[in-house]
Formats: sequence, C-alpha cells, structure tokens
Amino acid sequence: MKKIATLAAAVALAWTATADAHGPTRQKVTETIEINASPDVVWNIIKDFGNAAWIPAVASTTAQGGNEKGATRELTLKKGGVIKEELKSYDAAAKKYSYRISDEPDCAVLPVNNYSSNISVEASGSGSKVEWNGAYYRCFLNNNPPPDQNEEAANKAITSLYKETLANVKALAEKK
Repeated sequence: MKKIATLAAAVALAWTATADAHGPTRQKVTETIEINASPDVVWNIIKDFGNAAWIPAVASTTAQGGNEKGATRELTLKKGGVIKEELKSYDAAAKKYSYRISDEPDCAVLPVNNYSSNISVEASGSGSKVEWNGAYYRCFLNNNPPPDQNEEAANKAITSLYKETLANVKALAEKK
C-alpha cells in the first residue's frame, strides 16, 4: 500500500509539473520585399534610427543618440500609445541594424513581450531586397492568454506592421 501511495504521489507531482510548464513560445516573423531601386536609395529611407517616418503606424518620433549603439527612440503611434526602443547594433556599410523594445508596451498597443528585430537592405538583381525580422513572445506570459494577447494576435500584429511598412518603403523608394 505504501508503494502505491508513493507511486500515486510521484505521478501527481509529475503531472502538476508538466501542467504548469507550458507557457509562451518565442515567435519569429520574417518579411522581405523586392524594390526597384538601388540599395543606397532604399537605405537612405530607413537608415536613421531616430526617424521612423517611413513606418506608417508612427505619428512622431523623438530620439537620442543618433545611430550609435544604445541610442533610443520613442515612437508615438497614430492609433495611440507609445513604444520605446533601443538600438543594439548599427552597420551602415552593410546597411543593417538591430534594435529591441526597451520598455514593454501596453498589450493594447502591441501584443508582444521581449521584442527584438533586425532590418537590412541588400542588392538584388538591378534593385534591392529589404528583410525585416523579429522575435518576441506573446504579451500575456502566463498560461491561457486572452485572445487579444496570444501568439496569433502577436503574429498578426507584427506581420501586418512589417508588410504595411515594407510596402510603404517600396512606394517611397520607387518614386525617386
């Protein structure tokens, strides 16, 4: 009887540990776009970390530090809310930089947590290719997230942002 009780306790403990072990999984999104403009023309649109005018969702940007590692920017969104970001690396010669959200945004503003991103421009045929990728967790870090804070909501928000913004970069670059 003692062995059965010990076995039952072990099974219950193992089940409890696995039931609570599930949480968010790091999500990744990559979007690319081909642009009929030189890499220099495209890079000139996105190269200034402190100027996010090329991102349609952004109403205004305030920034400090230029394009130096550790520079910060505060994006005020057209739909309301603010996102604070920090530049992690910048390579003008390679036409790429990396940044992260430094203060987690309100989940209603952007349903992500621990977001980091890279954007780059490279030659592609007679034009350019822009690649933008991000990695993040859903906003709600505990189990059973509400629908507006789960992985699907996070992926939808980031994918929409990337696609809309890259389409805007294409339109801006191809006008020149």
